[in-house]
Amino acid sequence: MKRLSLILGSLAVASVAFATTYVRVEKDGTKTYSDRPLPGGQAVDIEPAQTYSAPPSPVHSDSNLTAEQRLLRQMDNFSYTSCAITPENDATFTNPESVPIGVQTNPELRPGDSVTLTVDGQATGSNSRSYVMQPADRGTHSVQLTIKDRFGRVLCSASSSFHVIRPSLNSPARRRPTPH
Repeated sequence: MKRLSLILGSLAVASVAFATTYVRVEKDGTKTYSDRPLPGGQAVDIEPAQTYSAPPSPVHSDSNLTAEQRLLRQMDNFSYTSCAITPENDATFTNPESVPIGVQTNPELRPGDSVTLTVDGQATGSNSRSYVMQPADRGTHSVQLTIKDRFGRVLCSASSSFHVIRPSLNSPARRRPTPH
Protein backbone atom coordinates (compact mmCIF):
# COMPACT_ATOMS: atom_id res chain seq x y z
CA MET A 1 0.00 0.00 0.00
CA LYS A 2 2.94 2.30 0.79
CA ARG A 3 4.37 1.61 -2.60
CA LEU A 4 1.08 2.55 -4.33
CA SER A 5 0.90 5.82 -2.38
CA LEU A 6 4.48 6.59 -3.29
CA ILE A 7 3.80 5.84 -6.92
CA LEU A 8 0.64 7.97 -7.03
CA GLY A 9 2.41 10.79 -5.20
CA SER A 10 5.30 10.75 -7.65
CA LEU A 11 2.82 10.62 -10.52
CA ALA A 12 1.08 13.73 -9.19
CA VAL A 13 4.38 15.58 -8.83
CA ALA A 14 5.41 14.50 -12.31
CA SER A 15 2.16 15.65 -13.87
CA VAL A 16 2.39 19.04 -12.19
CA ALA A 17 5.90 19.54 -13.49
CA PHE A 18 4.78 18.47 -17.00
CA ALA A 19 7.72 16.04 -17.18
CA THR A 20 7.60 12.81 -19.15
CA THR A 21 6.46 9.84 -17.10
CA TYR A 22 7.56 6.26 -17.72
CA VAL A 23 5.81 3.05 -16.73
CA ARG A 24 6.98 -0.55 -16.56
CA VAL A 25 4.76 -3.56 -15.89
CA GLU A 26 6.43 -6.02 -13.49
CA LYS A 27 6.13 -9.87 -13.64
CA ASP A 28 3.51 -9.88 -10.86
CA GLY A 29 1.36 -7.31 -12.79
CA THR A 30 2.16 -4.28 -10.68
CA LYS A 31 3.21 -1.09 -12.39
CA THR A 32 6.24 1.00 -11.62
CA TYR A 33 6.22 4.69 -12.53
CA SER A 34 9.23 6.94 -12.87
CA ASP A 35 10.26 10.34 -14.21
CA ARG A 36 13.37 8.68 -15.69
CA PRO A 37 13.49 6.07 -18.45
CA LEU A 38 13.10 2.51 -17.06
CA PRO A 39 14.56 -0.58 -18.70
CA GLY A 40 11.59 -2.28 -20.42
CA GLY A 41 9.39 0.77 -19.68
CA GLN A 42 7.39 3.00 -21.98
CA ALA A 43 6.68 6.73 -21.96
CA VAL A 44 3.14 7.54 -20.82
CA ASP A 45 1.28 10.61 -21.99
CA ILE A 46 -0.50 12.04 -18.94
CA GLU A 47 -3.07 14.79 -19.36
CA PRO A 48 -2.64 17.77 -17.07
CA ALA A 49 -4.97 17.85 -14.06
CA GLN A 50 -8.23 19.71 -14.52
CA THR A 51 -8.23 23.01 -12.69
CA TYR A 52 -10.89 25.54 -11.87
CA SER A 53 -10.58 29.26 -11.37
CA ALA A 54 -13.43 30.88 -9.51
CA PRO A 55 -14.91 33.96 -11.15
CA PRO A 56 -13.94 37.21 -9.49
CA SER A 57 -16.23 38.27 -6.67
CA PRO A 58 -18.54 41.11 -7.61
CA VAL A 59 -17.70 44.30 -5.79
CA HIS A 60 -20.64 45.39 -3.66
CA SER A 61 -21.05 48.83 -2.25
CA ASP A 62 -22.13 47.18 1.02
CA SER A 63 -19.05 44.94 1.29
CA ASN A 64 -17.97 46.70 4.47
CA LEU A 65 -21.35 46.00 6.15
CA THR A 66 -21.75 43.23 8.70
CA ALA A 67 -23.55 40.05 7.67
CA GLU A 68 -26.58 41.12 9.71
CA GLN A 69 -26.72 44.51 7.96
CA ARG A 70 -26.47 42.85 4.54
CA LEU A 71 -29.32 40.49 5.47
CA LEU A 72 -31.46 43.42 6.58
CA ARG A 73 -30.75 45.20 3.30
CA GLN A 74 -31.84 42.11 1.35
CA MET A 75 -35.03 41.92 3.41
CA ASP A 76 -35.71 45.57 2.66
CA ASN A 77 -35.67 44.86 -1.08
CA PHE A 78 -39.05 43.11 -0.58
CA SER A 79 -42.05 44.20 -2.62
CA TYR A 80 -45.62 42.99 -3.02
CA THR A 81 -46.42 41.53 -6.43
CA SER A 82 -49.94 42.95 -6.18
CA CYS A 83 -52.37 44.72 -3.91
CA ALA A 84 -56.04 45.26 -4.65
CA ILE A 85 -59.16 46.83 -3.21
CA THR A 86 -62.70 45.50 -3.19
CA PRO A 87 -65.13 46.63 -4.46
CA GLU A 88 -63.54 46.76 -7.91
CA ASN A 89 -63.20 50.03 -9.77
CA ASP A 90 -66.52 51.37 -11.18
CA ALA A 91 -68.65 48.86 -9.23
CA THR A 92 -72.24 50.02 -8.72
CA PHE A 93 -74.48 49.36 -5.72
CA THR A 94 -78.22 50.10 -5.70
CA ASN A 95 -79.82 50.98 -2.35
CA PRO A 96 -77.23 49.24 -0.14
CA GLU A 97 -77.40 49.59 3.62
CA SER A 98 -73.61 49.28 3.71
CA VAL A 99 -70.66 48.64 1.39
CA PRO A 100 -67.85 46.34 2.60
CA ILE A 101 -64.36 47.46 1.57
CA GLY A 102 -61.39 45.08 1.71
CA VAL A 103 -57.69 44.83 0.90
CA GLN A 104 -55.90 41.86 -0.69
CA THR A 105 -52.12 41.54 -1.07
CA ASN A 106 -49.87 39.02 -2.76
CA PRO A 107 -47.95 37.74 -0.84
CA GLU A 108 -49.78 38.16 2.46
CA LEU A 109 -49.13 41.30 4.47
CA ARG A 110 -45.82 41.08 6.36
CA PRO A 111 -45.66 41.83 10.08
CA GLY A 112 -44.36 45.35 10.55
CA ASP A 113 -45.81 46.73 7.30
CA SER A 114 -48.46 49.40 7.76
CA VAL A 115 -51.71 49.72 5.82
CA THR A 116 -53.38 53.07 5.20
CA LEU A 117 -56.89 52.75 3.80
CA THR A 118 -58.86 55.91 3.09
CA VAL A 119 -62.44 56.30 1.90
CA ASP A 120 -63.34 59.66 0.38
CA GLY A 121 -60.11 61.08 1.83
CA GLN A 122 -60.83 59.95 5.41
CA ALA A 123 -58.64 57.31 7.10
CA THR A 124 -60.56 54.19 8.13
CA GLY A 125 -58.38 53.34 11.10
CA SER A 126 -54.89 52.22 11.99
CA ASN A 127 -53.66 49.25 9.91
CA SER A 128 -57.20 48.46 8.80
CA ARG A 129 -57.46 45.82 6.05
CA SER A 130 -61.25 45.98 5.94
CA TYR A 131 -63.90 48.61 6.49
CA VAL A 132 -67.67 48.75 6.25
CA MET A 133 -69.07 52.01 4.87
CA GLN A 134 -72.33 52.51 6.70
CA PRO A 135 -74.52 54.29 5.80
CA ALA A 136 -73.65 54.14 2.11
CA ASP A 137 -74.57 57.58 0.86
CA ARG A 138 -75.59 58.26 -2.73
CA GLY A 139 -72.77 59.21 -5.10
CA THR A 140 -69.31 58.15 -6.23
CA HIS A 141 -66.85 57.16 -3.53
CA SER A 142 -63.07 56.79 -3.81
CA VAL A 143 -60.86 54.36 -1.92
CA GLN A 144 -57.06 54.58 -1.66
CA LEU A 145 -54.66 51.97 -0.28
CA THR A 146 -51.00 52.48 0.64
CA ILE A 147 -48.76 49.84 2.21
CA LYS A 148 -45.46 51.00 3.71
CA ASP A 149 -42.57 49.18 5.37
CA ARG A 150 -41.23 50.09 8.82
CA PHE A 151 -38.96 52.73 7.24
CA GLY A 152 -41.86 54.51 5.50
CA ARG A 153 -41.01 53.22 2.02
CA VAL A 154 -44.15 52.63 -0.11
CA LEU A 155 -44.31 48.94 -1.07
CA CYS A 156 -47.68 48.91 -2.83
CA SER A 157 -50.56 51.24 -3.58
CA ALA A 158 -53.96 50.97 -5.26
CA SER A 159 -57.12 53.01 -5.73
CA SER A 160 -60.69 52.33 -6.69
CA SER A 161 -63.98 54.20 -7.13
CA PHE A 162 -67.45 52.77 -6.70
CA HIS A 163 -70.94 54.21 -7.13
CA VAL A 164 -73.98 54.11 -4.85
CA ILE A 165 -77.34 54.63 -6.54
CA ARG A 166 -80.43 55.57 -4.58
CA PRO A 167 -83.40 56.09 -6.88
CA SER A 168 -85.61 59.05 -6.07
CA LEU A 169 -89.04 58.69 -4.56
CA ASN A 170 -90.27 60.35 -7.74
CA SER A 171 -88.65 57.74 -9.98
CA PRO A 172 -91.03 56.38 -12.64
CA ALA A 173 -89.94 52.82 -11.89
CA ARG A 174 -91.09 53.15 -8.29
CA ARG A 175 -94.37 51.45 -7.46
CA ARG A 176 -96.80 53.42 -5.45
CA PRO A 177 -98.13 51.72 -2.37
CA THR A 178 -101.64 50.42 -2.74
CA PRO A 179 -104.19 51.71 -0.21
CA HIS A 180 -105.79 49.09 2.07
